[in-house]
Amino acid sequence: MNNRYKILVVEDEANIRNFVMTLLEANDYQAIGASSCREAQLMFLSHRPDLVILDLGLPDLDGTTFLKEIRKESNTPVIVLSARSDETDKVYALDIGANDYVTKPFGSAEFVARVRSALRSTQLSGSNANLPGGKFESDGLMIVYDSRQVLIDGVEIKLTQTEYNILALLSKHPGKVLTYSFIIKSIWGYDDYGSTKKLQVNMANIRKKFGAKPGKKNYIFNELGVGYRMCEPNEA
Repeated sequence: MNNRYKILVVEDEANIRNFVMTLLEANDYQAIGASSCREAQLMFLSHRPDLVILDLGLPDLDGTTFLKEIRKESNTPVIVLSARSDETDKVYALDIGANDYVTKPFGSAEFVARVRSALRSTQLSGSNANLPGGKFESDGLMIVYDSRQVLIDGVEIKLTQTEYNILALLSKHPGKVLTYSFIIKSIWGYDDYGSTKKLQVNMANIRKKFGAKPGKKNYIFNELGVGYRMCEPNEA
């Protein structure tokens, strides 16, 4: 089918690459593969995929090199699929433009869900949020950008200006992990020693006002040591 999403899988280990491509094809995506950074560069230019699955440990160049090149010219979503589990690697990949980071080994169902999320968030980002009358809605939560109003089940939630700005930023990238550094620089314009603590305090206040509790509707998820992720529309 020509209308299927086309996904480029960049992975030098043939068994993993073939497994991921088979998994994607089974879920009605069109998968194409590359085993090196240079091959991936050529495939990206010739096929213009809708999504890239990217291993970092490639034989010729580090995968982050390819990620940086993609971000110079395209907003194509990129999911890093790597054996590197250190938080520093995750934060760096997300800061330079990855939409998500999946650590090997991984579960098939969760991986496909992350693929759907990355494709969906790319469609949503910037579509309605910056237009007159733009809104974000998810399971009772509504953010009205024009009036800077936040409502849960029709009841307005009073946020400070900073709290609203953090919430609005997250909601304009639904399903995408935003690192602490990205959020801090977007909201305050600088990053200093106490910035992460300041962000965490604001986030705690937002969650308290939202009435967030374990097992209940939680709209913002904490990726420990990395950053925060907003729920997707109508999927809280």
